[in-house]
Amino acid sequence: MVYVSHNERETLEIGKTTGESLVGGEIITLSGDLGAGKTVFAKGIALGLGINDTIVSPTFTLMNEYRGRLSLYHYDAYRLKGSDEAEAAGLTEYFGDSRGVCVIEWWWNIADALSSYKKIFIKIEQIDEETRTIEIVDKQAESRA
Repeated sequence: MVYVSHNERETLEIGKTTGESLVGGEIITLSGDLGAGKTVFAKGIALGLGINDTIVSPTFTLMNEYRGRLSLYHYDAYRLKGSDEAEAAGLTEYFGDSRGVCVIEWWWNIADALSSYKKIFIKIEQIDEETRTIEIVDKQAESRA
């Protein structure tokens, strides 16, 4: 599914609608250039989960946890150099947790650790200063043969 957002409020609303549909255990990967709106979308997911805390990018903490209807585990894997580092930091223990949702920015840095899980891929592309396209693709887990 592809959405067009004309401003930050619409991006937040699309994220909120996505968050409202989540049941727990989902892993959401966010892709997009710097400033595309990944953290704004994550804020919307948080609202959809009933979380009213201030959501900030976990660039230096690697993961922030927020409590709501479901827990939100918001990751920024930018500084990680592979799945081994994610596992060593204890981040993978939340993957697939039925009591929460993992939202991962820069997910491809730890793609190997995610390969056995079903993922929802969200790609945000900046068209101009305000306009974004938001593509949401639900995918099955890849086999680990």
